[in-house]
Amino acid sequence: MSEFIIEVDRVSKSVKDATGSLTILHELSFGLRPRESVAIVGASGSGKSTLLSILAGLDTPSSGTVRLQGQDLFALDEDGRARLRGEHLGFVFQSFQLLSHLTALENVMLPLELRGERDAQAQARQMLERVGLKERLSHYPRVLSGGEQQRVALARAFVQRPALLLADEPTGSLDYATGEQVMALMFELNREQGTTLVLVTHDAGIAGRCERQLRISAGRLQDSALAELPA
Repeated sequence: MSEFIIEVDRVSKSVKDATGSLTILHELSFGLRPRESVAIVGASGSGKSTLLSILAGLDTPSSGTVRLQGQDLFALDEDGRARLRGEHLGFVFQSFQLLSHLTALENVMLPLELRGERDAQAQARQMLERVGLKERLSHYPRVLSGGEQQRVALARAFVQRPALLLADEPTGSLDYATGEQVMALMFELNREQGTTLVLVTHDAGIAGRCERQLRISAGRLQDSALAELPA
């Protein structure tokens, strides 16, 4: 049994454009352990979000392997990857990605209902209360502030008790004070549930609160001592 929640082994990503082939990621290798918090940092265009999409199985590498809970993600078809995500992954996005026609409660219930859990409403209600939205259960996203929407998104992600939570610039759409509140809540939930947290951020302060940082420059990891898998 692997000691890692997720293992990235010599992953590269290239795309073709009018000028030829462009390599976005160059043979990245690293492992993430249970309960670990890791920031992926680097300049815009360095490949951070592409890496996050590959970790989630939403994008495919040109070469290399990603194993989630020991399962080779890209040995599965799209339906298989979707099932694995549903079992083990949570997501938090910069743009919240809430469904506008569902209330806060319904947004948080949705992933539980898709898994066939009978007490979805009770679990969703409890999680929304945990993130301070007890009075907002029946509100639609359009009447919630940005910070409230992101807290709904956190509740939706953590209500599944994922082994791995991926967050892409989770405070990018928020003002500083609201972003600080959201991040404090994210780290609290991370500790409470023992989730492995991986977040992409430009914010050095947020990155500094993580246990590790993986710095990417032009698609390459800059600190091989942190990044390499054991032999």
